[in-house]
Amino acid sequence: MKIRSFRGGVHPPQSKNTLECETIKMGIPEKVVIPMAQHIGAPCKPLVKKGDTVKVGQVIGDTESYVSAPVHSSVSGTVTSVDTRIISFNRPITCIEIKPDGLQEVKEDIKPPVISNRDDFLKAVRESGLTGLGGAGFPAHVKLNPPGDTNVDTLIINAAECEPYITSDYRECIENTENIVDGIRAVLKWTGISRAIIGIEDNKPEAIRKLEKASKDFSEITVQSVKTIYPQGAEKILIRTLTGREVPSGKLPANVGCIVMNVTSVSFLASYLKTGMPLIKKRVTVDGSSVKNPANVEVLIGTPIEEVFNFCGGFTTEPGKIIMGGPMMGVAFYSMDLPVIKNTNALLAFSDVHAGLPEETSCIRCGRCVKACPMNLLPFELDRLVRAKLYEEAGQNHILDCMECGSCSYTCPAKRRITQSIRIGKDALKRMANK
Repeated sequence: MKIRSFRGGVHPPQSKNTLECETIKMGIPEKVVIPMAQHIGAPCKPLVKKGDTVKVGQVIGDTESYVSAPVHSSVSGTVTSVDTRIISFNRPITCIEIKPDGLQEVKEDIKPPVISNRDDFLKAVRESGLTGLGGAGFPAHVKLNPPGDTNVDTLIINAAECEPYITSDYRECIENTENIVDGIRAVLKWTGISRAIIGIEDNKPEAIRKLEKASKDFSEITVQSVKTIYPQGAEKILIRTLTGREVPSGKLPANVGCIVMNVTSVSFLASYLKTGMPLIKKRVTVDGSSVKNPANVEVLIGTPIEEVFNFCGGFTTEPGKIIMGGPMMGVAFYSMDLPVIKNTNALLAFSDVHAGLPEETSCIRCGRCVKACPMNLLPFELDRLVRAKLYEEAGQNHILDCMECGSCSYTCPAKRRITQSIRIGKDALKRMANK
């Protein structure tokens, strides 16, 4: 089996400390805080109010907007507040706080969906609340229903998990292999896509073996080992690696005949089709130099991250930085009261020794950032243009094509905060376009 790769990328330490840590269930937290926007697209409107009682799997937020996904209660209990908080996406979001009653009573209408055609399938995917579980949280029913002028022939399953520390998807491959294959087959059947490729980095031989064994009787599914290099798991990179197809600037994977789904997403979908239980929990890798007992933990959505860290024994040293996601592309959090949401795949806590930012020095034009950039951009030039506030010129140099993987910052000997500059530039361009 040929091992494939791509141009650029970097080799940060893997630090997969929890690779062999079987998933443990955390149980019911003291409270859950469930945001009405855990996805790209329109936020949901609350369907409950303070004082209402809710049950597990009950829809508590929804909207008629197409690019959205309903939100469900992960516990049974009483709604204690419906208010606005800063949770994610850097904007105020309506949140529903629920105090669990400890009973975990399931909503009476929870049952497997009846599917007889493609529309039924897409409806079921939406009702499950599924959004991308490994990335930005794109609603799955939208992704699986591409525009009519596209011709999708390939479903790519992203099992690369190239970020350091994170092993939650790896544990899905090891613990729920059959579900992964069942979910893939369901997507292929009801969407009409002809083949599926599972892309997984070659540093996961046991997961590769299990996936190959589970899919060996299905010729439409292949397992493809890819080179262990960051950011191999980025959507456009994985498409290029596995198919040789290049997603044009400003276009979507469907424009080159591909749909990409996270491996945990298809596994959850199989479970939903069998049980009817919507997305109410998530496996999270808890790790970092400050964490006492690193682990993979099954957490109810809405659980405050402080309770998750406490479940893992708390901290050995006071963390200087707490990150949701990986160290390359994750988001630093300002409060331990913030909740786990649908696309939370890791919670990392680092001491000041590991979290400190080195001092920037002048760019020496060494070109290492250019060599590392998987999108063939000129990161040093984009950094210069943004610092000079030449945003339109940065746009002409394809700043919006940057995936913010951080390879440029990682490899820069001058410790330039290139990725941060690019984020500022992209935000400025978007603000200018919205004026």
